[in-house]
Amino acid sequence: MAKILALDTSSDACSVAYLDGDQLIDRFELAAKSHTQRALPMVAELLAELGTSVKQLDAIAFGAGPGSFTGLRIGMGVVQGLAFGADVPVLPVSTLMAMAYGRAFGDAAGGRILSALDARMGEVYWGLYECSSPVCLPRAIHADSVNAPESVATLVAPEPAFIGVGSGWRYGPLASLTDRHEIEVYPSARDIVQLAAMLYNAGEAQAVEQVQPVYLRNEVSWKKRQRIRTPA
Repeated sequence: MAKILALDTSSDACSVAYLDGDQLIDRFELAAKSHTQRALPMVAELLAELGTSVKQLDAIAFGAGPGSFTGLRIGMGVVQGLAFGADVPVLPVSTLMAMAYGRAFGDAAGGRILSALDARMGEVYWGLYECSSPVCLPRAIHADSVNAPESVATLVAPEPAFIGVGSGWRYGPLASLTDRHEIEVYPSARDIVQLAAMLYNAGEAQAVEQVQPVYLRNEVSWKKRQRIRTPA
């Protein structure tokens, strides 16, 4: 079995996880604005507890986005440092897919999950997934996108029943779609590492220099909007 370490810093949560066959160990903290201080120490603490090193890993997985621009940059930086130094391949995993997977099989229910994260500026990052088995990758019914909540509601209203997860469900247009939604759900390395194992077995591991975070928003547009929002 592949030995895989996973890291996620894409939201207010910071998490790491390790998977080796049936052995799954994870750490999860709500660490808004302290990812820089916590991400690498959490990795070091987990590896020390396991008595292993980065060079003994088969791959490093990470929440590739969408999510917080700053959080994704921090996570990518940590993954690059670990993977380059140990010559280990990486596995980028959609944060929205991971949220859907975690909710679907947290109660062994499966089904359709609409993951939505608050993207600020009146928009949400979202994706609709069908999760049929804990040993299969979720199927994307609507690919990860960024839209206004009203647009998302229009797009998914004709779909069969689904459960909603994530901070994007704070918005009224989404909340009105279903009473079955949970706001306090975050991307987690625990779910990412399990999805990464499936990707690894499918031969999807990549060299770290080939991988970039998924912002969905254009980076130039993001910087322009930041300047508009920042007082002179």
